[in-house]
Amino acid sequence: MTSLFDPIQVGRMQLANRVAMAPLTRNRAPGAMPTALMATYYGQRAHPQNGAGLIVSEATAISHQAQGYSDVPGIWNDEQVKAWKPVTDAVHAAGGKIVMQLWHVGRVSHVDLQPGGQAPVAPSAIIAKTKTVLIKDGVPAFVDTSMPRALTLEELPGIINDYRRAARNAIAAGFDGIEVHGANGYLLDQFLRSGSNTRTDAYGGSIENRARLLLEVMTAVTQEIGSDRVGLRLSPVTPANDAQDPNPQPLFEYVVKQLAPLQLAFLHIIEGSTGGPRDHVQGDKPFDYVAFRTAYRNAGGQGAWIVNNGYNINLANQSLQEGADMVAFGRPFISNPDLTRRLREGADLNAPDRATFYGGGAKGYTDYPVLA
Repeated sequence: MTSLFDPIQVGRMQLANRVAMAPLTRNRAPGAMPTALMATYYGQRAHPQNGAGLIVSEATAISHQAQGYSDVPGIWNDEQVKAWKPVTDAVHAAGGKIVMQLWHVGRVSHVDLQPGGQAPVAPSAIIAKTKTVLIKDGVPAFVDTSMPRALTLEELPGIINDYRRAARNAIAAGFDGIEVHGANGYLLDQFLRSGSNTRTDAYGGSIENRARLLLEVMTAVTQEIGSDRVGLRLSPVTPANDAQDPNPQPLFEYVVKQLAPLQLAFLHIIEGSTGGPRDHVQGDKPFDYVAFRTAYRNAGGQGAWIVNNGYNINLANQSLQEGADMVAFGRPFISNPDLTRRLREGADLNAPDRATFYGGGAKGYTDYPVLA
């Protein structure tokens, strides 16, 4: 029987175990620049026996326009590439593997974070009923997002090229691969869903049209760095950041069927509401995750299937027996750098300090104790 602690090959990466560290936004990169403290944080969680077999970095902006929260890192220029190198070096020195999550927030942003104070961009000029984080004088504040403007057709090739450049930069920074963020109500997810995409051109209307940008981005990044270094995160039914679609099953099954020929290294699936109920429903019936995975496999998709949201050790091992390949854990890794060892030994978990989740320094970031 497959265990959470067995090794696995994912694309070109040989992983020590089947535990993934999910991306976690921590708002500790002022000026969109990674820091030495971030190298310590990721290195702590990379030990092949104690930590994650695969670390997915915090979401990282592919351009200044792509940024939606204060003090999140970027990967659009040479200075950022250089600043990320100590992070990947720390992970590799510990024996781990790390991929960078590439992020464009779309409408989930604020004019204070945009170049020249411009409006955020989106598929359609529909405001997201959600909040973002602005940090002023070291104090995080949750504020309403700003009204976005609709992207023009002429701008979309530039967005795709931003993803392509970011993928190339991630490899230059020493990452083992990338994960495109196609989940949680951010730009690519906004294009997928009818609740945020009311376009009438080739990128709106039908499922095929709404999926077009995501598929073009995935094709571009696989061409740039190789499909065996590329993954994608999807969240079929989460309401995060005002993500809404009345009929997600055919939408997301279409997406994975079209992705299958690319032979991605992995798909990372958030089951239910991100950070909330696993049985959350959008539309008139529960989402069928078995049919979803089966659609991908029947279309020839071979990449690792990573499941995420609310897992404990028993549910994780059950999911592996039922066809998943890896299990991602998010918040437990905040306060437990040695989470994998604790799961294996049945040890108690440290409780997280929620007041330190977003912004700050070492407190609640790199100071959690590990087992002796």
